[in-house]
Amino acid sequence: MDIRIAGTVEDSIVDGPGLRFVVFVQGCPHHCEGCHNPETHDFSAGKLTTTDALYEMCMENPLCSGVTFSGGEPFCQPEALYELGSRFKAAGKHLMCYSGWTFEELLKKSGREEYVGKLLGILDVLVDGRFDISKRSLSLLFRGSSNQRLIDVPASLSKGEAVELPE
Repeated sequence: MDIRIAGTVEDSIVDGPGLRFVVFVQGCPHHCEGCHNPETHDFSAGKLTTTDALYEMCMENPLCSGVTFSGGEPFCQPEALYELGSRFKAAGKHLMCYSGWTFEELLKKSGREEYVGKLLGILDVLVDGRFDISKRSLSLLFRGSSNQRLIDVPASLSKGEAVELPE
């Protein structure tokens, strides 16, 4: 399946726990002031690739323990990321995703957009919320501003409300 990306990082230790493969998707509607990746905002920029190519690239590294979807806004390409993420989960990879939408906003969207719910359903961790430059902190684990949360997605879906991971 085709997917538009800004790029990948093959050996990240800052985008989630362990050694990770990171897919930076192209396109974001949020345009947060001070965004770390403003070059990912334009939906027509970046490059087209396939989920097969991304899967193969990640699986070449036997030390990779997890995959992170970042951006851009991953939930703007939920079908392709669900397909790709499902393959990673089947291979035993930890799956993390960043989104400018909150967990609650994504739950509402999932009622209208099938693949938003499906993608949410396979995630282990969600970093949610728009980056807020006035709440920026370099001391936070895996996120840039204090309004963003580290969400335990399986526990949250089970409980029906956001369950934050302890730091």
